[in-house]
Amino acid sequence: MNMNFSFCSTSSEISYAASDNVLRFPVARRLLFAPELAKFGEKWKRNYIDLPCLRGSTRKVLASSRFVPGQLEDSSIVKKSLQRREPVEKLGVVRTLLIDNYDSYTFNIYQALSTINGVPPVVIRNDEWTWEEAYHYLYEDVAFDNIVISPGPGSPMCPADIGICLRLLRECRDIPILGVCLGHQALGYVHGAQVVHAPEPVHGRLSGIEHDGNILFSDIPSGRNSDFKVVRYHSLIIDKESLPKELVPIAWTIYDDTGSFSEKNTGSPLGSGSVIPVSEKLENRSHWPTSHVDGKQNRHILMGIMHSSLPHYGLQFHPESIATTYGSQLFKNFKDITVDYWSRSKSPSLLRRNINDTANMQVTGATQFLKELSRNRFRGNGSSYYENPKKSLFAAKTNGVDVFDLADLSYSKPHVKLLRLKWKKHERLAHKLGGARNIFIELFGKNRGNDTFWLDTSSSDKARGRFSFMGGKGGSLWKQLTFSLSDQSEITSKHAGHLLIEDSQASTEKRFLEEGFLDFLRKELASISYDEKDFTGLPFDFCGGYVGCIGYDIKVECGMPINLHKSKAPDACFFFADNVVAIDHQLDDVYVLSLYEEGTTESSFLNDAEEKLTNLRVSSTGKWKDQTLPVIDSSQCKESFIPDKSKEQYINDVERCMAYIKDGESYELCLTTQNRRKIGNADSLGIYVYLRERNPAPYAAFLNFSNANLSLCCSSPERFLKLDRNGMLEAKPIKGTVARGSTPEEDELLKLQLKLSEKNQAENLMIVDLLRNDLGRVCEPGSVHVPNLMDVESYTTVHTMVSTIRGLKKPDISPVECVRAAFPGGSMTGAPKLRSVEVLDSLENCSRGLYSGSIGYFSYNGTFDLNIVIRTVVIHEDEATIGAGGAIVALSNPEDEFEEMILKTRAPANAVLEFCNDPRRQ
Repeated sequence: MNMNFSFCSTSSEISYAASDNVLRFPVARRLLFAPELAKFGEKWKRNYIDLPCLRGSTRKVLASSRFVPGQLEDSSIVKKSLQRREPVEKLGVVRTLLIDNYDSYTFNIYQALSTINGVPPVVIRNDEWTWEEAYHYLYEDVAFDNIVISPGPGSPMCPADIGICLRLLRECRDIPILGVCLGHQALGYVHGAQVVHAPEPVHGRLSGIEHDGNILFSDIPSGRNSDFKVVRYHSLIIDKESLPKELVPIAWTIYDDTGSFSEKNTGSPLGSGSVIPVSEKLENRSHWPTSHVDGKQNRHILMGIMHSSLPHYGLQFHPESIATTYGSQLFKNFKDITVDYWSRSKSPSLLRRNINDTANMQVTGATQFLKELSRNRFRGNGSSYYENPKKSLFAAKTNGVDVFDLADLSYSKPHVKLLRLKWKKHERLAHKLGGARNIFIELFGKNRGNDTFWLDTSSSDKARGRFSFMGGKGGSLWKQLTFSLSDQSEITSKHAGHLLIEDSQASTEKRFLEEGFLDFLRKELASISYDEKDFTGLPFDFCGGYVGCIGYDIKVECGMPINLHKSKAPDACFFFADNVVAIDHQLDDVYVLSLYEEGTTESSFLNDAEEKLTNLRVSSTGKWKDQTLPVIDSSQCKESFIPDKSKEQYINDVERCMAYIKDGESYELCLTTQNRRKIGNADSLGIYVYLRERNPAPYAAFLNFSNANLSLCCSSPERFLKLDRNGMLEAKPIKGTVARGSTPEEDELLKLQLKLSEKNQAENLMIVDLLRNDLGRVCEPGSVHVPNLMDVESYTTVHTMVSTIRGLKKPDISPVECVRAAFPGGSMTGAPKLRSVEVLDSLENCSRGLYSGSIGYFSYNGTFDLNIVIRTVVIHEDEATIGAGGAIVALSNPEDEFEEMILKTRAPANAVLEFCNDPRRQ
């Protein structure tokens, strides 16, 4: 059987002999950011090689016979371990070393193990420790009881993808190990099995599982008709025909037994399958199914394996997914296996440390000791190290952001200034004034809305967006921040940049931020103190603070690789808003708020705003009030938007994305492009008024930064991330979009088709699991949950599939670090996020700029709310741009993906064209 398999570069072909067959590998990835090829063959087996790495550095990897599939040799490490570990009757907690293969689901495993094991695992990336360092913690400090190897992109045959995992599987014969997905494939590969393409890539789809009653599946039913359904994210599998005698199959599925969440969630009654409680030992533990399906036994795909004599297990599916049933039970069973394994150890040694004495060492940020250690680290090439690794465990590092960095050490320091808040409520007033549009125009709309913000809930559905906030230049605390990342040639730090600060007196200050914009914003917010009594009674969280936008390229401050393209527009723009008007659309109330520094004179804004609102109330005329905008046929509009890529180019890029997905480089890729139109000295506020009328949305916004010659007219339906005053984080990713129907019957049919679409459900599920991971990095263990999964919401022009993920923020994590942990929004990248961003940067021919970033606020009281910048017209200098795209998955149709991209540009593009052709403006 010959299979094409891409995994390590972008051109050329190399071959690797595997038994009697030859697998030919079109080199597919490593040249994205490096000029050299990684060549595999007999020479590779014997020598050290330099592997170009997508993460921006070249790491020397030992590629000796210990990495080559084959028989295991006797290891002295086993003997040494047995001499050092003492038997344990019962472990109170289990300490796990969790190896992150640069995946975006690792912290879902982290969250599960934290609650099941009784103590959080330590997370390290697969290239963060040398073998010597791993050996020290595993065998000299005896710091861990088991190892879990995460999923990840790529292949176990590519050392840069799998890192230290092969060595751990080869050498740690006496430590229980569980490999998930890529970790499962690595377990097979290291013992001589072949890893090949699956019959089809399966990502975000569910399958029924049969198992043999192995102890790993204790108390879990078996069979395609049982309620044991698992989520699969993989393009590669272990070829069962190549399985060596050392490895035993323990679970499998049928290759065409896949379906959507709704299909597999219809629900067999609990226990309808055969639940096999396993109390006996591993006798009669494994067999291969003897039943034939249509006479073709090879339709069975391996979903679980174990080593015949070592405590090593592998699962091809993802037990940590939100849609996998019995996932927690699987992790609990692995904990029980670990406890049983060490309880049966014959070693009389008393050197094994008491687990309860060191449990806190595994809790990231839990002790002052670890926080002090994090201060003493030095950094290099995206990795972090303690000065003396022999004294303590390394910091956990995930998705490019050091977990210790997320425990904001300056967050609890004494604050520099105390801000006080005054506010006044005007009951049942908004409707009498003609609504939010009239209020904004009267208070802030003069001079085309220069230097103003309007976080606008223009949706008619008040349940999706209750409050709007608006403001402009005026108070003594007001200032504007304009940040642009430096050219890579200027700097050594990839996230340094130039900041321009303008205050209310028009004085300016320039700074160079070596550590980037988010670090500056974090420190700014940490310098503010407040009295909670000042905003008690307000029904919303934004009481003044920073309002603005973060561009997609700020991803380099969040652990993503270097930006291949430079944005012409600023990468972040914010106002510090000290005067704010808020509208409660549900109760029709208007609030006026003013911030001032303790000891200074209070602003007159409350009285001034009240006077203007009173004048507006009695006024009977006004340019903007109660006007009905004319309907204009956009097909007649001249000078339409021009896409950066032709239909042919876009479809070709979709096909390239699908090739990457087939080869295991990503589960989902959110491909985008830009559409442009010269606009001259356009009235951006007028364009926004058109847009909000035509395409109302719950997370809409208008922003104008005059000194940057920048405006954003946004009708986004998607929340990125919110933190409320109770510490609850919420994300609401959108994946899955269809146009509204022309009749009620057609509209309802399209909505139902979206709800039941296997492709759209797969897209949404992948991003839900990704956001669970991102929140899991900064939330209390066990608190991350999904109250709404795959709801369909309807808007003026489209139906969308939306899910909600929530979690309780850890108290030592600052608001900005919550954003850093999840930015950019996973719905705009795909998963795994890091590898997907790298691939997308190579396919997209320009910077996304502010598109795909976020608009919203960071309130002075520690809350924030940010959207995803989609359905947005970005006006910079004399050009309007609209970004659009969609998630590419294994089930994608390239033609359909192009049409979806065009659909998403339609509403904002029509607003611009209709405004420019409005006869009232001629």
